[in-house]
Amino acid sequence: MQKTDIKLKHIFFVHSAGSQGGSGEGSFDLVSTLETELSSDYHIQYPVINNPEVPTYQTWKKLFSFKLKEYTEPLILVGHSLGGSVLLKYLSEEKVDISIVGLFLISIPHWGKKDWEVEEFVLPENFETKLRHISNVFLYHSKNDEIVPFEHLSFYKNAFPNATVRELEGKDHAFARGLPVLVADIKSQR
Repeated sequence: MQKTDIKLKHIFFVHSAGSQGGSGEGSFDLVSTLETELSSDYHIQYPVINNPEVPTYQTWKKLFSFKLKEYTEPLILVGHSLGGSVLLKYLSEEKVDISIVGLFLISIPHWGKKDWEVEEFVLPENFETKLRHISNVFLYHSKNDEIVPFEHLSFYKNAFPNATVRELEGKDHAFARGLPVLVADIKSQR
């Protein structure tokens, strides 16, 4: 019997704001559970920006410009909270020469909305038109999220009418114990 080479699937995970140094901090636990629950056929890159406690869009942009050039194979993008919104901003403002298999956005804020007026994170008008080449978009948000209100999801549902939307019970934002539906959705991508 001849051994078949299995092609490694690459995931680029963009973390939330705040420290990412260990358990209980930022997106650390969510990434750890993904690494455990996905098979060894997946490789997750989880770069942490300098000074994640005081994130700026320019810091993210610099990281994305450097790291995304490393990929030549199709890529799965996962963005959590602030990380998801800055990833959308970058993808809608910059030329990205990679094939994106799926875009998975977890608990992402709608910047510019009342009480979320941070100009540097606001998406450009009609940002979604620059992302039409991404055919598989997934949105996840807890109905009682204690960090980013559930109402923020409506903005993204309108922007991506063909997205798969996962309205989750509970108040989780960090998903420190994992997000099984995310794992299943990632595995469903070819």
